[in-house]
Amino acid sequence: MARVTGLSRTTTHQGLSELDTQELPAERSRRPGGGRKKTRDQDPAVLKHLRSLVDPSSRGDPMSPLRWTCKSTRQLAEVLADQGHRVSHRAVAEMLKHLGYSLQANSKTIEEGRDHPDRDDQFKYINRQVRGFMRRGFPVISVDTKKKELIGPYLNKGREFQPKGKPERVKVHDFIDREVGKAIPYGVYDVARNVGWVNVGCDHDTAAFAVASIRRWWKGMGRRVYPKAHKLLICADSGGSNGYRIRLWKVELQALANQTGLEVTVCHLPPGTSKWNKIEHRLFSYISMNWRGKPLVSHEVVVNLIAATTTAKGLKVKANLDPRRYPTKVEVSKQEMEQVNLKPHDFHGEWNYTVRPS
Repeated sequence: MARVTGLSRTTTHQGLSELDTQELPAERSRRPGGGRKKTRDQDPAVLKHLRSLVDPSSRGDPMSPLRWTCKSTRQLAEVLADQGHRVSHRAVAEMLKHLGYSLQANSKTIEEGRDHPDRDDQFKYINRQVRGFMRRGFPVISVDTKKKELIGPYLNKGREFQPKGKPERVKVHDFIDREVGKAIPYGVYDVARNVGWVNVGCDHDTAAFAVASIRRWWKGMGRRVYPKAHKLLICADSGGSNGYRIRLWKVELQALANQTGLEVTVCHLPPGTSKWNKIEHRLFSYISMNWRGKPLVSHEVVVNLIAATTTAKGLKVKANLDPRRYPTKVEVSKQEMEQVNLKPHDFHGEWNYTVRPS
């Protein structure tokens, strides 16, 4: 048996004695508890020391040996070895899993500034407005500007399938090409129909560009699916090109109301709550997933990738390129503001207001 199996005679005799003394289940080759003991069982103190190295509460300790370094398993193993523990980086990974640790990215959950005392009441007010408009068959849209994107062979985070060892090559540095510029996607999301419209600008993200994007949505999509609507509800952030303090935003809304005959109601999300805007997690997030790992080499590529975005729940997106120029630092006079037919609502009129056709 020793010659056939290649085992030593001592091991063969030990196996014979085990067969005589105990029968093993068919699926096992050794008794329970056999094999090398885990590092944490041989050296119970190693878990305590490992926890102290990775515990978030120890990050402020200036005496921590890993205060200013990346806590990789290899570096943790080196520090534990200096403390007298014989442990490999694989064993460190196993013990971290045993302690309930895993690799985690930063999570954007901390909002800047103090919460407005009427924050929750504003969300409830917006919800009532949305339900009322949808119940009567009027369009409700969520609007915002997506992050500006560099145009050209630049790194776009994420991965996609390529022939092994042949990744798509991009520039090392993200220096903007002034001749090509950036892509500025302004999105309009139809809350009731789960349909998105994205106007990809090439110039500046201004209030005029924001309202022009809404106007293009209405002409290209909105009025066809809402032929009898005479009211429109816009849910927008408090800042940016569609902020409630932007005079040009309200002047442009008046022009939109005059041109379309729509009574435009705007409800702004409370300051510091832009991530709660529906367009962020119902449209923009899926666009980012669709074009991950693909360099945005031209505005046409951006438009096509946006238009190809779909979801299992039926999201459909249309996109178009807007090559027009939108100058910045446009001043709105007091006389122009007085011509805006704006009626503030009783509850926080600065956040909630209606612009009627003149």
